[in-house]
Amino acid sequence: MNRSKGFTLIELLVVIAIIGILSAVVLASLNTARSKGNDAAIQSDLSTIQTQAEIFYSAGNTYTGLCADTTIERARAAADAANGTTVAAFCSANATAYAATAQFVANTGDYWCVDSTGNSKRITGTASAITVCP
Repeated sequence: MNRSKGFTLIELLVVIAIIGILSAVVLASLNTARSKGNDAAIQSDLSTIQTQAEIFYSAGNTYTGLCADTTIERARAAADAANGTTVAAFCSANATAYAATAQFVANTGDYWCVDSTGNSKRITGTASAITVCP
């Protein structure tokens, strides 16, 4: 009996299907990890704003003009780049208080908020024109 060496068409199709399923699982995991990484970057950028805001306040005993500070603007722009949405990171300040918020990537209904009282927390819903994280 003459038996040729090699794989049958069915065996090759099964292997290709298994590879396809595994790659789909890996891609789904990578997208979740990428979103969580962007959320961590947003938290870091807003932490930079919080630190810089205290330096700004100690120099003049006021938060007035804080949101126009170049370091704050760079951190806000970095948070915008990390979230990749049309919802811009927001900074609001008056003489005695400030707050900055940015939308998360993994859950677009949530925002990260930092303020002059030392709060750093996740909030739900839009938080514009606030000076204290709710």
